[in-house]
Amino acid sequence: MDLTVLAYVIYLLISVALTVWVARTHSRNGRIFLADVLHGNEKLADAVNHLLVVGFYLVNLGFVTLYLKNADGVADARELFEALSVKVGVVLLVLGVMHLGNVWVLSRIRRRSALEREQTPPVPPQGWTPPAAQGPWTAPAAGR
Repeated sequence: MDLTVLAYVIYLLISVALTVWVARTHSRNGRIFLADVLHGNEKLADAVNHLLVVGFYLVNLGFVTLYLKNADGVADARELFEALSVKVGVVLLVLGVMHLGNVWVLSRIRRRSALEREQTPPVPPQGWTPPAAQGPWTAPAAGR
């Protein structure tokens, strides 16, 4: 077997295994975060979680297959390891950047949701009147 083909096979095995592991980890642990972002709506959190996992697989496996081609052939074991390290390293960086992007977007949604909850008072004000205006910019009293 040609070493270039062997490099392709090893690269695909490692990259697909890493993609599956990262997707499962994010799916399992991200569900709780999504439920919080979506105000406890479990069905919606599960649906969004599933859509995110499908999109994650599509983007990552698409990138892995597009990045498969090696312009230079692999002649010996050293070049095999060098080619694999570069390819797997780039896949890991792409996985990490996608993870950070997802967490950033979800945290922005969560922060916005928390701000909306804080702006709504728990009980509407009852019988409250502001104090009489005082200070240099107050209009003079009518009786003076």
